[in-house]
Amino acid sequence: MVNLVLLIIASYLLFNVLYIFITAVAGRLGKADDSSGVSTKPVRRIAVLIPAYKEDRVILGSVVANLKQSYPTHLYDLIVIADSFRPETLEQLSTYPIKVIPVQFEQSTVQKSITYALNALPENDYDIVVISDADNHMAPDFLQRINQAFENGWQAIQGHRVAKNTNTSVAIFDAMNEEVNNNLFRAGQRALGLSATLIGSGMGFEPAAMKQAMNQIQTVSGYDKELEMLLLIAGIKIGYLHKAFIFDEKVQNIAVFEKQRTRWTAAQVYFIKEYFGVGMQQLMRGNFHAFNALVKSLLLPRTLLLVAVFLFAIITLLVGTYTFQLVAGGMIGLLMFSLAISIPLYLWRTISLRDFSVFPSLVFSMMRTLFNFRQAGKKFLHTPHTDPVDTATEKPTYEDPIAKQA
Repeated sequence: MVNLVLLIIASYLLFNVLYIFITAVAGRLGKADDSSGVSTKPVRRIAVLIPAYKEDRVILGSVVANLKQSYPTHLYDLIVIADSFRPETLEQLSTYPIKVIPVQFEQSTVQKSITYALNALPENDYDIVVISDADNHMAPDFLQRINQAFENGWQAIQGHRVAKNTNTSVAIFDAMNEEVNNNLFRAGQRALGLSATLIGSGMGFEPAAMKQAMNQIQTVSGYDKELEMLLLIAGIKIGYLHKAFIFDEKVQNIAVFEKQRTRWTAAQVYFIKEYFGVGMQQLMRGNFHAFNALVKSLLLPRTLLLVAVFLFAIITLLVGTYTFQLVAGGMIGLLMFSLAISIPLYLWRTISLRDFSVFPSLVFSMMRTLFNFRQAGKKFLHTPHTDPVDTATEKPTYEDPIAKQA
């Protein structure tokens, strides 16, 4: 009986580890969907939707940074979807060459804000819709690269989201997690011929396809998983641009980290419940891209997987056979190798031994999300951003060393 239980646990953990190992290696050896050159003749009109819930503190700085695009100004609009903003912030926003859509919902979600804005956009006014978070800063050539991807035939594309800050130990680990996900679920997927995974911002879509999908989504958290599945069901594969950088503020303390991960866990559980049957049906129809979206949702978060694999190794030392012990040791080696090669050199240079002291707290927070995720399934848990507005010291993001090394 003990061996049977160990076999079931080992099978699931090995599935996780092998999936991660294969995609990690593929991500490092393969190529993304960037063009060798960026088109100098953009012709597409782009709407950059920025859903923002009570983001008075960061929105002005983001607007200033995102107006520095090399893309012709008459061909793109920044559209801030201002949910529950203060009147003085709305007044300040009105002084910039952008559009503002004030909204207020009984229960606010990112999905509601984006859907409202999409339905409010004039028909056929835009050729591409880009989604950016309130704290995100697009690199100056970001929209040019998105435009080029659509020139190459893509209808849905994910840019390369990287950390805007590594000023705390929590932020460093969050930045590492972001880059691990980029290698596994974007670069790695594309290298294997699969559709890239959406991440919630830094994304570009054909407007009609996105509008149709967004109007079907009802989730409170993690709309990007559902959006990805609906696009794949419609036959729209998602590409990945490794060189299209968009800078995202990383969480800086344990409390915010836990709130964010609780929301993500709720989104993952909701997705599995709602789309398990759909994913299996898509497999029967030969839509392996949609089935793979389901498979990815069945993977444990990397932090919990690390804990699970180490716990399994300890258990096998106590009650397991030599074969189980070998499997446990192999999984630890493969998993550590996969994560190590997925983290860029600039982040390895950033971390110090002192930063590792916070890791046990992050593990404990991730475990707590397993008990608290139900609240996020009923009520949107907003992740507050703390980056201060300081437009005087705003520097060009293309000079950021992260962009050069990522």
